[in-house]
Amino acid sequence: MILRQATFTGAASLACAALVLSGAPPATASTAAAPVKVGNVQKAMEDLVKTGHVVGAIGEVYVDGKRVGKGSAGSRLLDGKGGAIPASARYWIGSQTKAMTATAVLQLVREGKLSVDDKLSEVLPEVAEKDLVERADEITVRNLIQLTSGIPDYIGPDTSDPTRNYRPTDLLAAARKNARPVEVGTFNYSNSNYILLGMIIEKLSGRSLAAELNRRLFAPLGMRHTYLPTKAGQGIKGPHGHGYAPDETGTMRDVDKMMNATSMLGAGGVISTTREMSVFQRAFRQNKLLPASLSKLITDPPPGQTPPPAGTPCAGNPEFAAGGGGSAPGFTAATITSSDGRLQFAVSLTLAMDNDERSTVPSRITNALKSLFCPAK
Repeated sequence: MILRQATFTGAASLACAALVLSGAPPATASTAAAPVKVGNVQKAMEDLVKTGHVVGAIGEVYVDGKRVGKGSAGSRLLDGKGGAIPASARYWIGSQTKAMTATAVLQLVREGKLSVDDKLSEVLPEVAEKDLVERADEITVRNLIQLTSGIPDYIGPDTSDPTRNYRPTDLLAAARKNARPVEVGTFNYSNSNYILLGMIIEKLSGRSLAAELNRRLFAPLGMRHTYLPTKAGQGIKGPHGHGYAPDETGTMRDVDKMMNATSMLGAGGVISTTREMSVFQRAFRQNKLLPASLSKLITDPPPGQTPPPAGTPCAGNPEFAAGGGGSAPGFTAATITSSDGRLQFAVSLTLAMDNDERSTVPSRITNALKSLFCPAK
């Protein structure tokens, strides 16, 4: 599966390699918050399905932690089969997982167990000793978080078996076969960075990545339906939407059973819900998980990357930060939040389209955002 970060902003939308969470830094919610008018979420989901090749869409909007709208359109399976997707259904969040992994790493920094300037070869000497990462003595934890390590991605034929339980070292060995795309310090989207961050979490905590994400994030925030599967074949619990992708003949195939969390891990393996993704984003944006000085390592663009354009779909009212998203064949999911953490629009789309058409999905979600929050003219 190709794990990509889909970025959604008010001014533009990109389905491309992007930072974990770009946009305005977290800010504390105002004590005199103005009321927010929200459009019809059900209609927004129906309109998303009508844009074509969207099998199902679910979404919810939260204001100050309270759900103010929800919707479900389309069907669980292709061609209208399987009934509606429950609005509360779980789904793959894809590269939104990276924000969680980075947060757990930076909590270790806050606790003094790690420094963002520590070298990879010092924190994980085995990756240098086994030649799993080139130039590990130059790469820092900061480089991994900001995707500036220059480590190649591991995605490819060697990591695409849906039945195999991949170890992190298996994924790094696959990446090592690929040529370095950029120099250390230059931005390049590669999931390998977050496989390594997951390994660092496991080494310093003495727990599995799944257990540590639950201990640090999911349990404290009451995210009881969110989890990181740990074995091939472990997928989404409960009724949920199925996505589709074309095979070599162009026939759409159900990719639900092709998803392998052990090939995604801390780069994109978490499963969650619209409510719980809203909970996470609200806590992150309101500095409840990290101090602002550390959150900026996630939200600020890395050196050489252009900041997202200023402005929002509603000309600053409300002001949305660029939203975190995740995409792979068969699905796109996003959680768009206001800069102050008051507002969240969480959405999951299951798709039946090829890679080229998937690039249009972020702009469709941005249009849904406009329909919900922009005043009618």
